[in-house]
Amino acid sequence: MDLLALRYFQAVARYQHISRAAQELRVAQPSVSRTISRLESDLGVRLFDRQGRRIRLNDHGVAFLGRVDNALAELDDGRREMADAAAGGPGRVAVAAETLLQLAGVLAAFRAQRPGVKVRLFQASLEGMRRHVASGEVDFALASQALSGPGLATVELCREEVFLAVPRGHRLADREDVALTELAGEGFVTTRTGHWQRALLERLFAREGLRPQVVCEGDEAAATPEMVGAGLGVGLMPAVARRTIGEGGPVAWARLRGEESRRTLTLVWRQGAYLSPAALDFRRLARERLMPHPS
Repeated sequence: MDLLALRYFQAVARYQHISRAAQELRVAQPSVSRTISRLESDLGVRLFDRQGRRIRLNDHGVAFLGRVDNALAELDDGRREMADAAAGGPGRVAVAAETLLQLAGVLAAFRAQRPGVKVRLFQASLEGMRRHVASGEVDFALASQALSGPGLATVELCREEVFLAVPRGHRLADREDVALTELAGEGFVTTRTGHWQRALLERLFAREGLRPQVVCEGDEAAATPEMVGAGLGVGLMPAVARRTIGEGGPVAWARLRGEESRRTLTLVWRQGAYLSPAALDFRRLARERLMPHPS
């Protein structure tokens, strides 16, 4: 067993697909297959269940992946720490988020303070962010859903109301608030399963014993106002979107009556992970820019 085998295993476990992992690793597919087979032989257990060309991480693989993620993340932390100490360079910061819009103000301030730092951004679902943080691929995740667990540290940045957005001219366009039961027959523009808007929508409807009718789903929440404004359906959007778009935009806004329609934005990182001076500055700026200030 060597580090290369562990990195191959980590990639295959992430994709649960040999050829996709080989593409990421930039090696031939047979080499990845042989490495995984040797690793399983060394361990004495199967890490993947195989059905034809399809593979799936089994219980042994899930348990081993947690150990591998921790071990490789520690080694990567050590390498970054030594590189920072040796070079004294500007460093790098990597961040995963469900939507990148919320990061704009933080990144502008960060760039102004540390212009030479390399910034890498990943857009990911909740589980994608969890994997990115656990593996050490990112320093932070900016999550709009609860992202907690062993080995994760979190700080709440802000809570904001989530509004209903409807097209201009819609039957609800002149309403200040709307009961959820009035939306039972409406088509919703939302994000895919795993993103916070979809999770909130399904949770609110489940409280009423209903299921939302989804007519459009995607990965980028920032496209929701345009799709709603085009008349495709209605959608849930946070207060930051309402402030950005304004009252004269393509949609009308209403509160959801009697509902806890809010999202909580949290910053998440791996507990005990090495954070470079640049990463520490990013965390400070995220708290300064996104946390509400007492008036």
